[in-house]
Amino acid sequence: MATRYARNGRVRIAFEELGGTGGDPLLLVMGLGTSRFWWPQGLADELVRRGFHVVAYDQRDAGESAHFPGRRRAHPLVALLRREAPAYTAEDLTDDAIAVLDALGWKRAHLFGHSMGGLIAQRIAIRHRTRVRTLISSSAVPSDVRGLSVLRYVRLGTVARFTRLRHPRTPERELALALDVTRLLAASGQGTNEGDVREFVRREAAHGVVSFRDDEAQSRQIGAKWHGGALGDIIAPTLVLHGEGDPLLRTTAARDIAAAIPGARLRTVPDVGHYLGRDTWATYASEVRAIANAATLPAQLSDAE
Repeated sequence: MATRYARNGRVRIAFEELGGTGGDPLLLVMGLGTSRFWWPQGLADELVRRGFHVVAYDQRDAGESAHFPGRRRAHPLVALLRREAPAYTAEDLTDDAIAVLDALGWKRAHLFGHSMGGLIAQRIAIRHRTRVRTLISSSAVPSDVRGLSVLRYVRLGTVARFTRLRHPRTPERELALALDVTRLLAASGQGTNEGDVREFVRREAAHGVVSFRDDEAQSRQIGAKWHGGALGDIIAPTLVLHGEGDPLLRTTAARDIAAAIPGARLRTVPDVGHYLGRDTWATYASEVRAIANAATLPAQLSDAE
């Protein structure tokens, strides 16, 4: 479908409807340095079949959204140590999502965030409590962990393997890079479908964007400082998803998120990694539908408000 744009002040945020017009509003939030085109259409279709109107957007500094001026080149994790003023705040990242809801005319929506998108979705639910129907945090770290404390959840061996990926910028090598990234993120024994990855790359190429290439943009995203509240402030019914075979983030991250959010439900899935492969689509979509069905808004946050 066609790219549309929302505005958070002067910052332009790209988004796209993936189907299900008239269904329950569901906003997808993708991870670090990754465009919205990495949401599998097959997963979106499963969500549409379960009654959702599905929209995905590009965070600032990714995809077709606004990119910020470059700074010093460094590995994104180094941004956690920097004391210099960030290009923007984590609050700005949450407000971008709200700008998309406003552009769609949605008073509130279900949020499904994956990887760093899960962390951002947690913060949206903290900062914009009346706009979030339910929160689904997938393969993410807790949003109120500060600085290098986040590393206790990260498998540094996988991060090191990412830093060794080297591919020239040609159409053929973009596919090779995407396939390598997918294989690193999949669980041991988890199938990865090359056709799905080819589709991600094809969709990006059609819109003139690539993922995983811009270390500076990723550093700006991960270096955006959070000044907001804690996970215990979340009132939206919450589902925490995590693959038990995640090679990037330990399952303790999911357990800590679920323990911190009142009433949150934890679902860990065997033989699933950090990659949203075909083996996750039906299960994850059913879980999202279940939390939406179970959700009841406090009376003071009713639609009559």
